[in-house]
Amino acid sequence: MTRDMRPIAVVGPTATGKSALAVALAEELGGEVVNADAMQLYRGMDIGTAKVAADERRGVPHHLLDVLDVTETASVAAYQRDARAIVERLLDAGRVPILVGGSGLYVRAVLDELDFPGTDPDIRARLEQELSASSAERLHHRLAKLDPTAAASILPSNGRRIVRALEVIELTGRPFSATMPRPGPARYDTVQVGLDLATAELDRRVDLRVTRMFAEGLVDEVRRLEKEGLRTGRTASRALGYQQVLDQLDADEDMTAAAAATAQTTRRFVRRQRSWFRRDQRVNWVDATRPDLVAAALAW
Repeated sequence: MTRDMRPIAVVGPTATGKSALAVALAEELGGEVVNADAMQLYRGMDIGTAKVAADERRGVPHHLLDVLDVTETASVAAYQRDARAIVERLLDAGRVPILVGGSGLYVRAVLDELDFPGTDPDIRARLEQELSASSAERLHHRLAKLDPTAAASILPSNGRRIVRALEVIELTGRPFSATMPRPGPARYDTVQVGLDLATAELDRRVDLRVTRMFAEGLVDEVRRLEKEGLRTGRTASRALGYQQVLDQLDADEDMTAAAAATAQTTRRFVRRQRSWFRRDQRVNWVDATRPDLVAAALAW
């Protein structure tokens, strides 16, 4: 065993080809892939998350895929614990851990020394009751008064995140923004490779991916998961594509509208992903269209 080897993180916006690059790097370096996409943690959420299929993994072991039921709530603190345990085990075995995904907070939780405040079921339940009785926008207005910095980084429509911010403020007496992640200090000497594309090309790829998702059976996947409790899952039900399909199942079942809404929302999400990762100066950026992409990543 050698601890001289370094973990690798392949990050960047959706639809840039991160999963394929991670597999190629694992083959070259004797590594294993650790998923850092929050929605790929869920069993059965395959089409809508573009989860790498078994044959596309080319024999490379993948960790932290399909570990949650759709009724369970994803927790970054639990993910941090599980992912770090895998990273440590791989390093001890002389294998290169390759973290891959676009969930920025999940990546940061593994690579940097971050601590996450606990939870209080009573406070959480009360705030969630308020959310149901009023609106996310009203709670966001309260958050803006208590912690303008946090409010500026959370969408007014993101009720789950707003509730969490208000819970932490009430629980700790400190601004939620004081607990928000910032680059460093690093836990590992990680090589971070970021994939990106020109905006027009990225939008084209997003549209193509959404079209493919619906053609390959996303609606049937959502109907099946609905029977398994998808609607009750606080995290899974809000996933891109899944929420839009559920909304249309409740309305007129116009899946053309659901696809358009999914593409539009994904394009907005991609811009937030890009902004998140661009703030971290440790990421080494590579154009995802390079014909020598693997070699360029290996050069880092």
